[in-house]
Amino acid sequence: MTEPHIGTDETPTTGQKFAAELLGTFVLVFFGVGAALMSNDYVTTGLSFGLAVMVMAYAVGRISGGHFNPAVTLGAVLGGRLPWKTAPVYVGAQLLGALLAGAALFGLMHGFESFSSEGNMGANSFGDEGSGYAMWAAFVLEMLLTAIFLYVILAVTDERNEFQALMGPLAIGFALAMIHFASMNATGTSVNPARSVGVGVFGGTDALIQLWLFIVAPLVGATIAGLTYPLVFGHASAHVPGSGLSFRSGRQQAVYAPPGTYEQQWNQGQPQWQGQPASQGQHSALPPQAAPQHWQPAPDPYAQPVPQQQPPAQQWGQPASPAGPPAAGPQHWGQPAPDPYAPPVPQQQPPAQNWGQPVEDDGEDGRTQVRRPD
Repeated sequence: MTEPHIGTDETPTTGQKFAAELLGTFVLVFFGVGAALMSNDYVTTGLSFGLAVMVMAYAVGRISGGHFNPAVTLGAVLGGRLPWKTAPVYVGAQLLGALLAGAALFGLMHGFESFSSEGNMGANSFGDEGSGYAMWAAFVLEMLLTAIFLYVILAVTDERNEFQALMGPLAIGFALAMIHFASMNATGTSVNPARSVGVGVFGGTDALIQLWLFIVAPLVGATIAGLTYPLVFGHASAHVPGSGLSFRSGRQQAVYAPPGTYEQQWNQGQPQWQGQPASQGQHSALPPQAAPQHWQPAPDPYAQPVPQQQPPAQQWGQPASPAGPPAAGPQHWGQPAPDPYAPPVPQQQPPAQNWGQPVEDDGEDGRTQVRRPD
């Protein structure tokens, strides 16, 4: 019988996280903006954005956490969930994925002969060149909706939430759909700088001029949520080293939850699992810990080993002597073993008789006889 194969969990690499964020952001922008371009339906567009982020969070959330949004990444860093050194990788992947999706939509929409990308790429807008919504109102709306979105995300991915892996992506997807329902007629709904950049660069001059608002406002809202969530709702453990307002990476903490899971990627560096204790016969990745020493001096690892005193060699066929009680006399085969703790019974010895001495009179004839030696 062959031994069962024991798989080892591997923490996702930086390249895998980059690929997961790129793919997730591509799907979000392609299907969300694509639904807006193809259907021109309010409900369809809002649900498409929500379903896209939900599906991809379930798909690749175990690898990167499923941000797909630079504002979400910023909020996670400021909230103590992600180190600053990881943020450029996430944001770079998100921007690249959004630009690829925008380029794909730009090319596919030219399948319509009368299509013009100027103002028709689903770009976010405000003011006279866009929806007619005032600039200050657009800024406040995008900032407020992004902060609410980040509060929802930080709450459902909190390590104290028992259902974060199962219900987290579902709640985030519904929240994004609700946000679109509440703001699409005003700004086209951004709450995601990558979504705005991905299609804005293909939407003409006006879209490029107004692009700044849909980058700054979501980042401000994410900053507010990321900094205030731990203050308002607390946190179960210390922040990840190098996150929040600390830019120095500290020593990584021990982890106890399965690596490569949705929970771990949203609480990187928190106490999580890193494997079962090594049982006998299994090799551990860490050296064995020595027993705590008190006042005894530590043993010299270079000292010569002290030879152990060997018991005397035992002859073949001789019975082994007991370890504790005093040894009894030789035991013959078939005789019961004597009790080693019983007091010795004095044996009555016959009187010694020397050769040539006269034998006592047996009382038969009164004569003294001399016994011949045998």
